Amino acid sequence: MVTMMRPTLLILLFSTFLPQILTVDPPLLPSNGSDFIRLACNTTLYPDLCFSTLSSFANSIQNDSNRLARVAISLTLHNTLHLLSYLQNAYNRDHPTPVLRDCFENLKDAVDGMRGSMKQMKELVSASGSIESFRFQMSNVKTWLSAALTDEYTCTDGFKDVHEDDSIKDDVCSRVDDVKKLTSNALALVNRYADESIING
Repeated sequence: MVTMMRPTLLILLFSTFLPQILTVDPPLLPSNGSDFIRLACNTTLYPDLCFSTLSSFANSIQNDSNRLARVAISLTLHNTLHLLSYLQNAYNRDHPTPVLRDCFENLKDAVDGMRGSMKQMKELVSASGSIESFRFQMSNVKTWLSAALTDEYTCTDGFKDVHEDDSIKDDVCSRVDDVKKLTSNALALVNRYADESIING
């Protein structure tokens, strides 16, 4: 005579063979601007710097990837302008050495690139409106920022063969390296916004 197993016992037995993934809690979604920024910053090369510099804008950014990217670019532009002013005033604005003069020019070009990327971000069409136009405009934003980052690297590369005044070299390169990191983070957040918009567009 065959004994029928109770349904509850069958469920208990079956549950022991369920894949472990089914018992994992779902990922937490960002509940406020600060959580959103931290999550987005994890896609950058310098997540701690990203969060520390952008978290104070959490109330205005909320969960808006476009706004986050724009704030990141604006913050980078502000810091680059401040750096350029500092370097020109600190190291002989009227008669700089050739390597410093080249660095100043490269940083000015970087500023132009950031301004160009900001202007293009403000003129963006929605990805849901025209995906081709959106891709083209985002490509411009990325090109401007990539060029700015290249200009910053060109500035510090110029000091590689300079040995007569290491204190100036160390100061300039250290400060420019800080701006490089901000630029890199801004570019990563722009890429994140572009990818997100195309997927959801």
